[in-house]
Amino acid sequence: MTVPSTPTSSTVSTYSGTLSSTSFDTSEPSPATSGLFAMPEQDLNDNEETELLSVSWNQDYSCFAAGTTRGFRIYNCEPFKETFRRDLKSGGFKIVEMLFRCNILALVGGAANSQYPPHKVLIWDDHQSRCIGEFAFRSEVRGVKLRRDRIVVVLEHKIYVYNFVDLKLLHQIETLSNPRGLCCLSHHANTSVLACPGLRRGQVRVEHFGLHMTKFINAHDNNVACFTLTMDGMLLATASTKGTLIRIFNTLDGTRLQEVRRGVDRAEISSIALSPNVQWLAVSSDKGTVHIFSLRVRVGGEDSSAQSSVVQSPALLYQNSSSGLDPLISTNTGANPSSSLSFMRGVLPKYFSSEWSFAQFHLPEETQFIAAFGSKNTIVMVGVDGSFYRCSFDPVNGGEMVQQEYVRFLKTDTKPK
Repeated sequence: MTVPSTPTSSTVSTYSGTLSSTSFDTSEPSPATSGLFAMPEQDLNDNEETELLSVSWNQDYSCFAAGTTRGFRIYNCEPFKETFRRDLKSGGFKIVEMLFRCNILALVGGAANSQYPPHKVLIWDDHQSRCIGEFAFRSEVRGVKLRRDRIVVVLEHKIYVYNFVDLKLLHQIETLSNPRGLCCLSHHANTSVLACPGLRRGQVRVEHFGLHMTKFINAHDNNVACFTLTMDGMLLATASTKGTLIRIFNTLDGTRLQEVRRGVDRAEISSIALSPNVQWLAVSSDKGTVHIFSLRVRVGGEDSSAQSSVVQSPALLYQNSSSGLDPLISTNTGANPSSSLSFMRGVLPKYFSSEWSFAQFHLPEETQFIAAFGSKNTIVMVGVDGSFYRCSFDPVNGGEMVQQEYVRFLKTDTKPK
């Protein structure tokens, strides 16, 4: 089936009518095939000629994907292990986007990939070991995001939202120049929320598709460098290119709920992560430190019965949010330290009254790491130098985190852009 092309899309097609996914455990890789991808005959631990192009989490942070110059690899986090890989003779992938732990992936080729160049998105079914859909654009693809019912393709100035089942184009969104491919999605079945750059510097656009509502949040004075949503899309955490402050917003009315400070010096923020119960926030940067902050703004955890009842009634949630912020404010057991001069607020520079990080972990400087929360007060971090860390933090006293595990999963001297 071929779908009529959009103004910037040359081809949108499926190879088997409609797309469907079947769950499978990534710890049990499908057999090698003789199709587009083939398992290599050489030793699977041979990394000498493989360079890392990208690393990315799946939606629940239980796995991460590594795009390499020879294909892609999938790693399980707890316990840490490589679950499978696909090697490709014609080149590697700069974007590998998983869909939780199922067999469907979105792949975008690297510059050296002769079969799938950087302006094409391949929807790959690893269970069938074949391509089941393809998007081709006139400009380079900057990012791809998946949820169970949507495929989102990010170009530098535009975002396309497609229906997963039939690849029908549902939405087109204009953005400010977005070379980093910034975009994130909610992943609860009852909420459909997308966040992306707006049309003004420092602005984030939030689409509540289920409520047919668009909210523009003026998050920072500088350009937005990184952001993330809670799983239900009700809270947004942002950082700018200055990299000193992280702000948390209510996505329904745009209210700023909390602001924490990573530091005073400018830094490039690599990732922002929210814990599943929305009690903690983690930030990684090129300064070589992962900071954890205690949140006092949360709607409740994913398993919260109160949260479930609210999510099932978007109108009620919107009404609560508009009438007051009490449902979004809660007391946390940990507290971010603040300056002893905070009583001088309004007189001294703003950083004297800031909330500082609750816990920290030090990593190699100048190396990009993406961080996520693991189980039992742990943080997992994946570096573009091919390293994996797991560390634990004290949820009561905070302070320096303790390293629990270190793995060099791929030896590389190449730093992905």
